[in-house]
Amino acid sequence: MSATCQLTGRRPGFGRSVSHAHVRTSRRWNPNIQRRTYFVPSLGRRVTLNLSTKGIKIVDRDGIESVVARLRARGEKF
Repeated sequence: MSATCQLTGRRPGFGRSVSHAHVRTSRRWNPNIQRRTYFVPSLGRRVTLNLSTKGIKIVDRDGIESVVARLRARGEKF
């Protein structure tokens, strides 16, 4: 599963870890991606989405119907 939110588009951030001795090594900050299944009454089926925690809050706020409509308008497959 890729570390990308289907709704917000959040992706890993890249940077450097700097030790006490100032040795720099590459690292990445992964977003908190969760796999969530929602029932969409207009489609009559369940939809599984890979969402960040921010995306889950957006679904709770706006509703799954408006989120699915937004993803469909963007051409997202799910």
